[in-house]
Amino acid sequence: MRRKSIKYFIPEAVLKKLFCGIALIYLFSIGCNAQNNSFFIPSSTINNGRLIPLIAGEGAFYAGSMTGLYMLWYKKYPHSSFHFFNDDREWQQMDKVGHCFTAYTISRLTAALYQWSGIKPLPAAAYGTSLGMAFQTNIEVFDGFSSQWGFSAGDMIANTAGASIFLSQAAGWGDQHVMLKLSFHPSKYSQYRPDELGQSAFQQMIKDYNGQTYWVSIAIAAFLPKSAKIPGWACLDFGYGAEGMIGAVTNPAVSDSGGHQVSFDRYRNYFVSLDVNLTKIPTNSAPLRAFLGAISFIKVPFPTLEYSRKKFRFYWLYF
Repeated sequence: MRRKSIKYFIPEAVLKKLFCGIALIYLFSIGCNAQNNSFFIPSSTINNGRLIPLIAGEGAFYAGSMTGLYMLWYKKYPHSSFHFFNDDREWQQMDKVGHCFTAYTISRLTAALYQWSGIKPLPAAAYGTSLGMAFQTNIEVFDGFSSQWGFSAGDMIANTAGASIFLSQAAGWGDQHVMLKLSFHPSKYSQYRPDELGQSAFQQMIKDYNGQTYWVSIAIAAFLPKSAKIPGWACLDFGYGAEGMIGAVTNPAVSDSGGHQVSFDRYRNYFVSLDVNLTKIPTNSAPLRAFLGAISFIKVPFPTLEYSRKKFRFYWLYF
C-alpha cells in the first residue's frame, strides 16, 4: 500500500491558478500609483474592511478546498474505520520535510495577512499557525478514514514541527531569523515514471522529489554583533534533497527508450549555500515589498556546495 504526499492532493488546475494569481497581483501592484500604495501597508489598528473579507475568504477557501479534495480524490476510494499507516520509510523522508515546510509556510504567510489586517504580531502568528495546522490535520484525518492510506503520525510530527518553528520565533524574537525555503530543478527521473513523478514541468515541480531541495535559511546578521555590519537580507542556507527515487521505498524495474532495463541508486544530498531574505530587501515600494514577502519561501539561486555519496560537488548557481 503506497501513500501519496499532501502535495498530490491539490489539483493541478488549482495550483496553476494560485501561481497565476500571484503573478497578476504583482503586475497589478507595480501599476498602482502612489496614493494607492497604502493598500499594501499593514494597518496599525484592526481594519474591519480588511479583516472581515480575509476571514470570510479563508473560511470559503478552507471549506471549498476540503470539499473539493474529498469529492475529487477521497470519494473515489473505499472508506474504512479510522486507522494509522506508517510511511516514514518512503521517499528518503523528503515528504516529511515537505510537510514541515508546508506547515511553516502556510503559517507564516497567513500570519502576514492577519498583520496586514491590523492584528498584533503575536496573535496574528497564533491565528496563522492554527489555520496551517487545521488544513494539514484535516487531510490526515481524511487519510485515516480511507482504506487506501491511513493517518500518518510521521506527517503530523512534521506538520507540528513546521508550525512550531514559525510560532516559536514569532513569540521569542518577533521575527523569522530561521526560515524554511524550497528550490526546484527538473530531474532526469520523471521520464521513467511520468504518472508517478509528473508528466508536465508543472506536475514535476509538485510531484518529483528528486528535483526538490528544502532549505533552512539563517539570517547571518541576527546572530552576529551589529559591529559586523552584515546586511539583514544576507542568509546562510543548509539544504537537504534526495535523488534516484522512482518509487516510494524501492525502485520498480523500468526501461529506457531503447527497451534496456535501467536502475538508479537512491541517495541523499546535503547542501551549503548563500541566500537572500526577500522580506529584508530595502524598498520604498509597498506593492513590491508585499510581492517579495509572498514569494520569500523560494530559495534564491546562488553558488552552492553539495555533499553526496561521499563526494563534494560545486555549482556556480544551484536551483
